[in-house]
Amino acid sequence: MINKLLIANRGEIALRILRAAKELKIPTVAAYSEADKDLMHVKMADESICIGPADSTQSYLNIPAIISAMELSGADGVHPGYGFLSENPDFAEKVEKSGFDFVGPPASVIRMMGNKISAKEFALNSGLPIVPGSSGPIDQDTHKKAEEIGYPVIIKAASGGGGRGMRIVYSADELNNAIELTQQESAVAFGDSTVYLEKFLESPRHIEVQVLADRHGNVLHLGDRDCSMQRRHQKVIEEAPAMGIKKEKREEIYAQCIEACRQLDYTSAGTFEFLYENDNFYFIEMNTRIQVEHPVTESVTGLDLVKLQLRIARDEELKIKQEDIVLKGHAIECRINAENSETYLPSPGKILEYHAPGGIGVRMDSHLYKDYTVPPYYDSLIAKVICRANDREDARARLERALDEMYVLGIDTNLDMHRKLIKDPNFINGTFNINYLENLNKDK
Repeated sequence: MINKLLIANRGEIALRILRAAKELKIPTVAAYSEADKDLMHVKMADESICIGPADSTQSYLNIPAIISAMELSGADGVHPGYGFLSENPDFAEKVEKSGFDFVGPPASVIRMMGNKISAKEFALNSGLPIVPGSSGPIDQDTHKKAEEIGYPVIIKAASGGGGRGMRIVYSADELNNAIELTQQESAVAFGDSTVYLEKFLESPRHIEVQVLADRHGNVLHLGDRDCSMQRRHQKVIEEAPAMGIKKEKREEIYAQCIEACRQLDYTSAGTFEFLYENDNFYFIEMNTRIQVEHPVTESVTGLDLVKLQLRIARDEELKIKQEDIVLKGHAIECRINAENSETYLPSPGKILEYHAPGGIGVRMDSHLYKDYTVPPYYDSLIAKVICRANDREDARARLERALDEMYVLGIDTNLDMHRKLIKDPNFINGTFNINYLENLNKDK
C-alpha cells in the first residue's frame, strides 16, 4: 500500500502523476534536479526534494540519490514515469529490496523484456508473431541466416532503444561492417555490445497494443494505437485506434498479448509494439511502463491509466472487466518539442508568452507556463496536444484548429511541422508508414 509517493521524473508526465495521486488522496514528493526547481509539479507537490545537479546522471538517473530521497521524505512508493529509470531493472530491484513499492512490473520482467533478444525469445515461446531473424546473438551462422530470410536485413542492439543501435544492410558485402559498427555503438550507448539480426520490413506501420494487469490475475487489453508517423525512429504523431485492421486480426493479436502477460505474471500498464505489414503483425518489443502516447488510449476508453497504475501498485484489484472496455471515437496526439521545425535542433529558453488550445474534445498535457525557462539538459518534449472526436476526420480537423490556437513565444517549437503534417494528404487518407516522414524530409 502506497501512502506517500515519490515522483522520480520531470515535465508533463510528472505533473500527470501528481494529479492522479492527488485524486487518490496520496501525498506526493517531487524529486527534482537543480535545473528543475521551477517545474510546475515541484511547486504543486506536498513536498519537494532536490536529488542533484542538472546532469541527469547525477540526479534523475542516480539510483542512490532517489532511494535516499524516499528514505528522507518518508515516501513508500515511487513512480518513475517514462524515460530515465522507468525501464531500469536494477532500479526497480533496489526499490523492492529497500522495502518500497515500485509503480510498474517486477524487476525480473523489466529485465527480460528490456533485452531485445530475451524479449524476442519470450515472444516466440509465448506464441506472439515475430519478425524472421536470428534466434540469438550474432554468430558464425549469421550470413547463412541473412541469406535465408533475404536482404535487406537490419542489425539491432540487444539493449537498444529510442532508434539508436540499428543498421540496415542491403547486401552480404555490407554485413560484417554493419555488425562491427553496431556493436561499437551499442557498447558505448548501452554498455552492451550484443547485437542480433532481423528481416527488414520495407513499408510497415507501427502498431501497439496497450495492456493493463493487476496482482490478482486480471489482465485487460485497451485496444491499439498507430504510431507510424516517426522521425529518426522517434514517434511524432500517435492515434487510437489504428485504421484499416481487420476485426479478426485485432482480436487475435489482443488475445496473444493477454496470454503473454499471463505467462510473464505481468502487472501494471504495459505496451506490446508490433510492425504491421500485409495484414501481419510482427512483435518488436514490449515497453514495461506508461508511454508518452497513453492519452490517446485514455481518450477513447475513458480510463485514467496513471491512476490505475497507482491502484494496482496499492494492491487493489481492477474493478473493470474486458467487456466494460468500449472504444469510443478516435483520438490523435501531436508531440510538441522545443526544437526548430527545420533543423530539429533543441531550443531551450524562457517562455515569453504561452497560450494552450481549448474547447470540446481538446486535451493539453504540458508543464509550460509564462516565464518558465526550458532547460537545455533534457528531452525536448514540452507538450502534447490530444484531440478526440466521433471519427478520425473530425478528430483531425479539431487538432488542426487546436494547433492553430496554440502559440509559444521565446523558443522555437515544432508546431509548424505538425500544422503541415496533419494537412498532408497522405496523413488525411491514412496512406503512410514508418518511413513516410523520413522520405518526405529527404524529398525537400
